[in-house]
Amino acid sequence: MKIYTKTGDKGTTALFGGSRVPKHHIRIESYGTVDELNSHIGLIRDQDINTNYKTLLNSIQDKLFTLGAMLATPPEKETLKNGKERLNIPKISALDITALENAIDSMNDALPPMTHFVLPGGHQTVSFCHIARCVCRRAERLAAALNDIEPVQPDVLTYLNRLSDYLFVLARKLSLDLHADEIKWVPEKL
Repeated sequence: MKIYTKTGDKGTTALFGGSRVPKHHIRIESYGTVDELNSHIGLIRDQDINTNYKTLLNSIQDKLFTLGAMLATPPEKETLKNGKERLNIPKISALDITALENAIDSMNDALPPMTHFVLPGGHQTVSFCHIARCVCRRAERLAAALNDIEPVQPDVLTYLNRLSDYLFVLARKLSLDLHADEIKWVPEKL
């Protein structure tokens, strides 16, 4: 497989199914941001953290590839003329969302209650989680904007929303595990 095809040299790229769009198209921005998020999650997974976190992060990375493929497939190209699915991979499902919710609940049970917003930071690994959370929120915003133009499968939006929650709680849990200070945001008085 050649890495360079030269087909995008004039600023367009192919979607799954063959149609071409400008590289700045909202669909490309959506799945490109999911790809960026996947790279940030790989950075978290590469840290010296609990193996259980790494296992779930690896699974999340797999789901993000699936999600990216779903976003790269325009609705009119989702099925072939004979009615078969063009994108023949498992899709994001309610079970994937439940897995994130279960992980969030499990970590949350070990955390002190939140009384204030938390400033990102305290430890490099925690900061990586907060960066990934912000990129996840951007991916979610872009997917929602795409959904306003062309329908996106609802589980895609729900998964991204839940994943950003997971990354926030993971940051808090890693702060606890790594004995890092969790700095509360207390607005200055006027």
